[in-house]
Amino acid sequence: MRKEVSRATGRPTLAEVAQLAGVSQITASRALRDVPTVDPVLASKVREASKALGYVPNPAARTLASARSQSVVVLVPALSNQLFIETLDAIHNVLRPRGYDVLIGNFHYSREEEEELIRNYLAIQPCGILLTGFDRTEASLRLLEANKVPCVHMMELQKSEDIFSVGFSQEDAGAVIARHLLARGKRRLAYVAAQLDARVMRRGEGFKRALAEAGVDALELAVPDPSSVGLGGELFDRLLRQHPEVDGIFFCNDDLAHGAIFEAQRQGISIPGRIAFVGFNDLPMSAHIVPRLTSIRTPREDVGKHAAHLMLALLAGAEVRDRTIDLGFELVVRESS
Repeated sequence: MRKEVSRATGRPTLAEVAQLAGVSQITASRALRDVPTVDPVLASKVREASKALGYVPNPAARTLASARSQSVVVLVPALSNQLFIETLDAIHNVLRPRGYDVLIGNFHYSREEEEELIRNYLAIQPCGILLTGFDRTEASLRLLEANKVPCVHMMELQKSEDIFSVGFSQEDAGAVIARHLLARGKRRLAYVAAQLDARVMRRGEGFKRALAEAGVDALELAVPDPSSVGLGGELFDRLLRQHPEVDGIFFCNDDLAHGAIFEAQRQGISIPGRIAFVGFNDLPMSAHIVPRLTSIRTPREDVGKHAAHLMLALLAGAEVRDRTIDLGFELVVRESS
C-alpha cells in the first residue's frame, strides 16, 4: 500500500489517518489523544491506521485550530526530589487519559529560571499551568495575568477569590513539630535547614512561632546549599560544635535528618536520649533507618490528583466552589523522638 502524504510537508496527515480508519477527523483526533469516550474498536482502527501511515500528530497545528494547545504545563523546583516525582506521576495519571499532554518544567529552585520557563511555555499557548507554591518574580506574575491561562498552585495554600490552590499549611506543620518536641521534654531546640525555598522558610517560621508562644527560644542553622544526606551530617556536626546544649532538632526535610542520624552514630550520640530528631516529608527510607525517623507525612500524591482534577474543572468551565483545598498532613511519630 502506498502511503499518501501531505503535499505541503511530505508527511501523512490526520485526514489520511481518518480516511484509512473509516472515521471522521474529529474521532481520529480524539482516539490519538486517548480520549476515553471514543469507542474502543474505532480507537484501535485509528491507531492501526496511524501506525501504517507513520503519522505523527502536529501539536502546532492543533494549537492553531483551537487557539489553545491540549497541553498542561507543570512547573516544579526539582526532579531529583521524591516529593515532586510522586506528585508528577499523579498529575500525569489524571490528565493523560483525558487527552491532555503534560509538559514538565524544572526550574531548579530559581525564580529567574521559572520566569523563563513560563515565558517559553506561554508561547505554545498551553490550556493550563500547575505551579509550585507562590514565590515567583513580578515579571512571572505579569505574564500569567496577561495571558489569562488557568493556574492551580500546589503544595501551599492561599485563600483568595482569584487563586486556586491545593496543599497544606507549612506553618502549621512546623508548629506541630515544635509542640511534639516540647511534649517530649526537650527545651533546647534548633531548626536546621538547607535550600531555603519559601516552603522551607515557612515551616521554620511556624516552628519558631510555636516555641516563642511556649516561652522557648529557638536556634537556627540555615544554609542556601542544595539539600543532601551528606550536608545533613555536616550541619549536625556544626550545630553541635556551636551549641552542644541542643537536645532536639527539626530538620527541614528527611534527607538532612538521615545524614544527621549517620553522623550521630559515628559520634556515638544517643537518639533520642541525648538529642531528638524530627524530619519532614516522610520519605520511604525514614521508616527503615535506625532509629526510625519521626517525620511529617505530606500528601504528595493527593496534591497531584486534586490539582489535576481542579485543573480539569477549570478547563471545562465548571463552577469551582472550593478554590482552596487543604489536604492536611500527618505527624508520624517513630523512634527518633
